[in-house]
Amino acid sequence: MNKPYILHYAPDNASLIIRIALEILGAPYEAVLVDRSVAAQQAPAYLSLNPLGMIPALETPDGVIFETGAILLWLADRHAGIFPVSDDAARGEGLKWLFFISNSLHAGLRQMFYPEKFIAAEHAAKLRDGIAQRSQSDFAQIEYLIVDPEMTLLGGATPTILDIYACTCLRWAQLYPTTYADNWVDVETFPALRALAKRIELLQSVQAVQVAEGLGPTPFSNPIYANPPVGSAT
Repeated sequence: MNKPYILHYAPDNASLIIRIALEILGAPYEAVLVDRSVAAQQAPAYLSLNPLGMIPALETPDGVIFETGAILLWLADRHAGIFPVSDDAARGEGLKWLFFISNSLHAGLRQMFYPEKFIAAEHAAKLRDGIAQRSQSDFAQIEYLIVDPEMTLLGGATPTILDIYACTCLRWAQLYPTTYADNWVDVETFPALRALAKRIELLQSVQAVQVAEGLGPTPFSNPIYANPPVGSAT
């Protein structure tokens, strides 16, 4: 790749997952802020990149890619080291859990945080109650994957895109939504996942993103609300 990737991001949004992956890969990229405080994600300039008006979008030599799972898989197929390659026996295992995190865990969290996008306001509380139960179950499925507390989700020593994705979801579940019960996900029941989160946040690449987005020293295991030097998480 001759030119760096361009990552359109907002602090502590789904772009966080992509940014960490890029840092782990050591891939050159430029981070371009999408200012959510002025709804820049709905501006014509951004909609020309991602017509869904969602963050992130990644400009690549193959064109603009959006959807977190799609970007992760595209990066993994072009850079070694963050996901099993196509002829690896672990590829199928990795794919099924990548799509589980993207389609179930992450999608459920989005409904939890923005119920008004999915259902009438008078039914939002009931939707959240249901999502809270499902998210607890989804995190439990991730917990069961970690058969050795010193290993990653796929059983290796090197983190993959699955670990980044799962730990970021764990972060958000501990912070949001601010208008629902505290501790709505009982993270104490996921000791292996929390131990993984502590290891992931010690990576130099992750620490670089912590600083860039104002996430604090323990963004996954004991998170605080983002205080970014520029931009807004909401």
